[in-house]
Amino acid sequence: MQSGLFFTIFYQPLYNALVFIINVVPGESVGVAIILLTLLVRSALLPLSHKSIVSQSKIRSVAPHIEKLKEEHKDNKQEQARKIMELYRTHGINPFSGLVLVLIQLPIIFALYFVFFKGLPNLRIESLYSFVHAPVEALNMMFLGFSLAAKKNILFALIAGATQFFQIKLSLPPPVKADADAKPSFKNEFSKSLNTQMRFVLPVIVFGVSYSLSAAVALYWATSNLFSIVHELYVKRKAVHITEVSN
Repeated sequence: MQSGLFFTIFYQPLYNALVFIINVVPGESVGVAIILLTLLVRSALLPLSHKSIVSQSKIRSVAPHIEKLKEEHKDNKQEQARKIMELYRTHGINPFSGLVLVLIQLPIIFALYFVFFKGLPNLRIESLYSFVHAPVEALNMMFLGFSLAAKKNILFALIAGATQFFQIKLSLPPPVKADADAKPSFKNEFSKSLNTQMRFVLPVIVFGVSYSLSAAVALYWATSNLFSIVHELYVKRKAVHITEVSN
């Protein structure tokens, strides 16, 4: 891990940023440093995540129009796709913005995992930039009375899972109630199943991963989710305000 693009572009900058923050926060608190680093990373990704959240919000608002287009052109899939993309362009929607954000975040998440799980226990001087110095005293791995180096911290894992649940609840559209007279279809059942899994299965997975890894990873995950929740609420509130003004 001492060479390669992943080390140079992702791991080393995040590792150095964390060590630098540890040096400047009172008491060299690793917990506070992780929270600040998470906020720094999420702020850097804010333009992309904002576009993604706004696009998803717009997609939810035009969902009835999309369903109408699908019904009107159900026998012509090519025309259906063309009309939907035309609707997206009209409303300034980029349906792929969420995918771009995920692809960018994946290497960052992996790099943060190595920083928290591998880099923190044994500070590697050779991985530091010349202007970043290793902490003089031993790292303060205690946060809120818990050790961030310890595995299987159920409290932090529960917080990570719970914040993931609320973040998904805010970002996903509410499940559509099936019409009593409508015939069941594979598409509707699949959509309902996927919605349910995203709401309940993913938070359980986050809890399991956070519980099996160090509490530092769980703290990062919870902080990142809280950032997303605040951002989602801001976008929703702004959207409601714009709607009220326009009316």
